[in-house]
Amino acid sequence: MKLHKALLCAAFWWFFPGAQAAEVDHAVEAALAARGAADVLILLDDQARPALTPLSPTAAPRLRRRALVEALRDRAALQQAALGDWLASRGVAHRRFWLVNAIQASIGPVELAALSTREGVARIAANPSIALRLAPASVPGLRPAATTGVEWGVAKIRAPEAWAAGVTGQGVVIGGQDTGYQWDHPALKAQYRGWNGSSASHARSWHDAIHPGAPANNCGYDAPAPCDDHGHGTHTAGTFAGDDGGANRIGVAPGARWIGCRNMAAGNGTPATYIECMQWFLAPTDPAGNDPDPDYAPDIISNSWGCPASEGCTVGNELAGAVQTLVEAGIFFVAAAGNDGSTCGSILDAPATYDASFVVGATTATDAITGFSSRGPVAGAAAARPDVIAPGSGVRSAVLGNAYSSMSGTSMATPHVAGVAALMMDANPALKGHPQEVAALLRATAVRDGITDPYRTSCGGLSLGTWPNHQAGWGRIDAWAAVQAATPDVFSDGFEG
Repeated sequence: MKLHKALLCAAFWWFFPGAQAAEVDHAVEAALAARGAADVLILLDDQARPALTPLSPTAAPRLRRRALVEALRDRAALQQAALGDWLASRGVAHRRFWLVNAIQASIGPVELAALSTREGVARIAANPSIALRLAPASVPGLRPAATTGVEWGVAKIRAPEAWAAGVTGQGVVIGGQDTGYQWDHPALKAQYRGWNGSSASHARSWHDAIHPGAPANNCGYDAPAPCDDHGHGTHTAGTFAGDDGGANRIGVAPGARWIGCRNMAAGNGTPATYIECMQWFLAPTDPAGNDPDPDYAPDIISNSWGCPASEGCTVGNELAGAVQTLVEAGIFFVAAAGNDGSTCGSILDAPATYDASFVVGATTATDAITGFSSRGPVAGAAAARPDVIAPGSGVRSAVLGNAYSSMSGTSMATPHVAGVAALMMDANPALKGHPQEVAALLRATAVRDGITDPYRTSCGGLSLGTWPNHQAGWGRIDAWAAVQAATPDVFSDGFEG
């Protein structure tokens, strides 16, 4: 069905003469004109994070997290009730969110006309399917994918020194949202929180945000157990926690546990799938999606995905608000800078553009910033970006079919940082729930000597020798230095910087 924009606008005012219309994304109008239907996010007026009185800012992170989740859920239940009932009465498929005060729905022109002037609706945003953008998969001169012991990036950042001191990430949970995960891969099975050593229970350890209507994929929809239809997610999980108990020492924090959420179908995600995974991480649910419990939230979330505005990603504040809420709930949120380098100002995609994210660029084995690694500055950012750099070129990790192979990208650099954060929280559990302190220690202990950029001498007016800068941030991460700095009373030769 073809519906011209002029007719669509006329329909608004025929239904609601003199009404104040909500903001409607042009992409929504284009979808209706082309297909007669559009997948949208209906954003309600109230997007502020609720005040947590009478809790003080110094209240225990777990108490603050529970109070925050309760307040967000209560608000959504109250403010979305009438709109949800209205959609249901018209047979409109929809999904409610409480992390962001929004409802996802598939609507036609009649529904859009009514929604655009409905009280309490601020914006009707597009929810497009966006393809994952990868760096070059192979680089000349890489080591082969055969068994090699401790992976080069893990050794480069001195994680084995932390292991030797008994710090492996124990007691820490890392969440990953990606293309999914092969949970029973030999390098990942023992570390999966849903595995107790003899049987698996995926409740609160796995969620699939891919539902019917998403692109066709090998995992299907609403997968009840972790599944990876692409391989990207399995590779990233291997880097933050993988270890097969033998020669494949591919993970930075092999003593940590991990949980996962699939936010992409065959490499294609949407703003709604990203929000759904973030919401689930804040309060993981049972397999039916019920009984959300923030006590099961991860300590860290590793994010090797991007949501580019250039490809139709929602450009409002909804994703930024979701990330900020997770961080305020005490979760360390690590994000890939992107693979659009080597030009300056090439960190373009959410969530790497958000101040609340801890942003990671990529290096080679010689501490050179890779050509593909996106660089700052980020327009409007409060600080230099990226925050740090980490190994991301030719990183060998787990892949589908119980195998191992190399990939390149800031996607590969990001889980190195998530793993280091887990080591720090193992060494000092008081860091859990305090992402700002973790970020500060990672920046303070980063290696600066020997960092090079073969492609740029400066970005945003800052040379590579000025710290921080927009190419390497504060420098390349150092796991052992970060662990020592996190526990100065434990290690007598603690970091001095």
